[in-house]
Amino acid sequence: MPPLRYLSAADVLAAMPAIDERLALADRTMRALVARAELPPKIGVHPRPDGSFAHAMPAFLSGDESDGSGDGLGMKWVTGFVTNNAAGLPAINALVVLNDPATGLARAILDGGPITAQRTAAVSGVAIRAFAPAAVDGPVRAALIGAGTQGRSHLPVLGHLLPGVRLAVFDRHPDRAEVLAEQARATPGIASAEASPSARDAVRNAGVVVTAASFGPVRQVMTNDWLEPNALVIAVDYATYCSAAVARAADLFLVDELGQYMANRAAGAFENYPDPTAIIGEALIGAWPRPPGRIVVSHLGVGLADIVFGRAILAEAERLGLGTALDR
Repeated sequence: MPPLRYLSAADVLAAMPAIDERLALADRTMRALVARAELPPKIGVHPRPDGSFAHAMPAFLSGDESDGSGDGLGMKWVTGFVTNNAAGLPAINALVVLNDPATGLARAILDGGPITAQRTAAVSGVAIRAFAPAAVDGPVRAALIGAGTQGRSHLPVLGHLLPGVRLAVFDRHPDRAEVLAEQARATPGIASAEASPSARDAVRNAGVVVTAASFGPVRQVMTNDWLEPNALVIAVDYATYCSAAVARAADLFLVDELGQYMANRAAGAFENYPDPTAIIGEALIGAWPRPPGRIVVSHLGVGLADIVFGRAILAEAERLGLGTALDR
């Protein structure tokens, strides 16, 4: 029996691929969701306090190799406890378990926090690369709603894909928005960054809008009149900010995985939202041209992304000798 490798958050960060590879891994994940993956919608329970959740996200990837050596198998176990921040603890915690697809034996357990942050931002990057509006009369303006972990993880992606971008940041805690704006100004590719007094002020004149706010009482407040006619709206926070009217009026409405989106809509998370035009992978495979109007991309997070990223991180960690071998 081979040992079981544990990778801490520090190990995961040390083995994290560079940004171009992260984008490539996210692109591969989105394309695989069209035909080469098996995964159910998130399986969840809801412990106390209200608003908390625990999700199991199993996934299987069918690789290119006939012997199955390129297959991926594993699961993410992720919890969200809304009261943790007040206790000085992270609100979202996760583990990623990777299994040997040939035997089913667990190969590794990875701290899922850094993986969640970086794979989510990379999927946003795939959408930005494919559908951001062309810069006219100067660099693109972008807005980032939410200054938490996801807000931070999106900074390198925005700077990398939108060089010279002028960024506006909003968070319901102004001090957090100021801190994130300062971090943004030190991020390569970001020309300027300022904290905005309101979400609507941040979004004004933005060609790319990323909503990554904490789930909470705010629901579907960002309406069409907030947005530029050709804006790309990337909703990482489900329907926390982006209203159903924006999705209904969009020239193109994409989600990452149809089954999960439909299950969440049936449960009330996307009240009055329309059926999507397609999933992101279908648009990528078909090399769809950017329509002239507004585009909405909602990615809910799929376990397959954690498995694809986890396999790449594990391979690098093994090469570097990182991690702790656990006895079985």
